Amino acid sequence: MASPLIFWVPLVLCAGLLAALGAVLRRLYALELSGPSAAPVAAEGWSKLDELLSMLLSLQEQGVSYSGAVSSENFGRAVLDCACRLMKCDRGSVMMWDAKDGCLKVVAARGTPAGDKSPRLFLKPGEGVAGKAFASAQALFIADPAADPRYVAREKGDVEPFVSLPLIVKGKPVGVLNLHAKSGAEPFNDYNVKFLGVLAGEASAMLHNMDLFDSLQTYYEEMVRALSRAVDAKDARAPGRAERTLTLARALSSELGLPETIAHHVEHAALLHDVGKIGVDEAILRKPGALTPQEYEEVKRHPVIGHDILSSVRYLGPATQMVLYHQERWDGGGYPEGLKGEEIPVGARIVAILDAWDAMNSDRPYRKALGRDAALAELKAGAGKQFDPKAVEAFLKIEARLHDAPESA
Repeated sequence: MASPLIFWVPLVLCAGLLAALGAVLRRLYALELSGPSAAPVAAEGWSKLDELLSMLLSLQEQGVSYSGAVSSENFGRAVLDCACRLMKCDRGSVMMWDAKDGCLKVVAARGTPAGDKSPRLFLKPGEGVAGKAFASAQALFIADPAADPRYVAREKGDVEPFVSLPLIVKGKPVGVLNLHAKSGAEPFNDYNVKFLGVLAGEASAMLHNMDLFDSLQTYYEEMVRALSRAVDAKDARAPGRAERTLTLARALSSELGLPETIAHHVEHAALLHDVGKIGVDEAILRKPGALTPQEYEEVKRHPVIGHDILSSVRYLGPATQMVLYHQERWDGGGYPEGLKGEEIPVGARIVAILDAWDAMNSDRPYRKALGRDAALAELKAGAGKQFDPKAVEAFLKIEARLHDAPESA
């Protein structure tokens, strides 16, 4: 169903990392063979290579493990910190291209000249050194800013040597990395800039892949909502159910102390737990009277059908297990496998409560909505039997807070 592109990202990052390190090794090897005079530089290069390798591995770990929890701004700060450590600088910035506004925007900055409390955050292509580096896709080094018309100082005396490297993905600049040298800092010579270029190249690829991840995540979230709407349409659910369910799912996951990543899967499962009803005869779902034993067995297939539908979408991951087991009971009397107590995944236990609450407060073909008081009484009676008692207790606290909250809140 969905593209597995998101799972190629780690492979792409690893391949890029190996290629970059290979290029550095070749350059260092050439330096080592260029004669005795180059020996100290080569020796220094091996030391710097070790430092660069550690930095790249650190950045790669952030890029590969990215799941929406790390913003591009935070990653930009990590890149800038690595670049400053590599060049022994304490001032710089990372700027990324904003296609909507047509300019470069600062996403991370470190250090400012004395008295400069409002660094410029926007640049047009070709404007200033960073804008020119971006427009030309070439690194620019300004050894003496005071004598170079391309550099516009923020204030009098801002004359630190300056380098701007474009961040390039597939031959197209996507941002710039800017660094200012200070007294005692390593010079921005060609040798050092090549190391910095490796870092900038890998960082730009990782930032690009994080954007790909965000685009794919948006696509998957839209897909989840579309599936949820399809289920609601087939099962005659009331409008607004999805938003109410998400609100309760987030609140209950938080109340139970679940990690954010797991809570996100609970939200997906809460929306999609009945997706398997797509495979159930609509006449059975809309039947106004009691179901026959055969019809009930047909309805009981929906968790397995839902699991089978969703399991081909890797992004949904743990949510598929929550969908499969959301009809299990705390006392072991549920289906499809008769799991008991904590054998049932915690996400499935949460979804079971949300599903029951929604059903009891909705008009169904065979009965009218029970109403809040009756639904609360049913949940309390089912704690320790049908439902996880701790999850019920947490839900009751949340429901009371939401019910007592002002409508404008």
